Amino acid sequence: MAERTPFEAKWHLLASVGVRCYILISNVSGAVKVAPLQILQFPVVLPHKFQDAEKFNLQFSDFSEIAETADKLRWLRYQKGLRQRDVADYAGIDRSTYVHYEEYGKDLYPPEHMEKIAQLFEVPVDMLLDDYNLFLRNGQGNQIKAIRTKLGLTQRQYADKLGVSLGNLKHWEQNRKQIFKSTWEKYFKQSLESCKKVR
Repeated sequence: MAERTPFEAKWHLLASVGVRCYILISNVSGAVKVAPLQILQFPVVLPHKFQDAEKFNLQFSDFSEIAETADKLRWLRYQKGLRQRDVADYAGIDRSTYVHYEEYGKDLYPPEHMEKIAQLFEVPVDMLLDDYNLFLRNGQGNQIKAIRTKLGLTQRQYADKLGVSLGNLKHWEQNRKQIFKSTWEKYFKQSLESCKKVR
């Protein structure tokens, strides 16, 4: 008869090596054993929720068509078969906070939360972010300075061209003052899109 590990053997977590991937360790009668563990299951999505997911995901034939972070989060959550509570728990935030991210949308998505959510969805964090949040993540100051330099303008000339104070422009370029989404849309969104097309 093949030797079997006693049923009462206790396994303990040795290390976490990825999203839902762990190494377990057990010491049975002086013999140390290790084993991989990958968790592949989450709570079953209720049928009506599954129908909601299908309807929503039919709006987008491909993930690359989705521009808003709120829609990206919802699309990826449905692909994984997760509940909003599952994502919130993984990211270490209240469910109501996550619901706000997904259902109502936000201007600013905290980077630390988005990093965790991207890890759960197994995608690069940049894939989750809309253009405004990418603008902040990639350094607003350098991008504004690059636009101004490309136009061959001094800070004063650029501020005058935009119709903003020189002080505000300096603060934006030095990352001392974060730009609101409405300001970004009004002054920089189009310029950045033009820069992308030229490349």
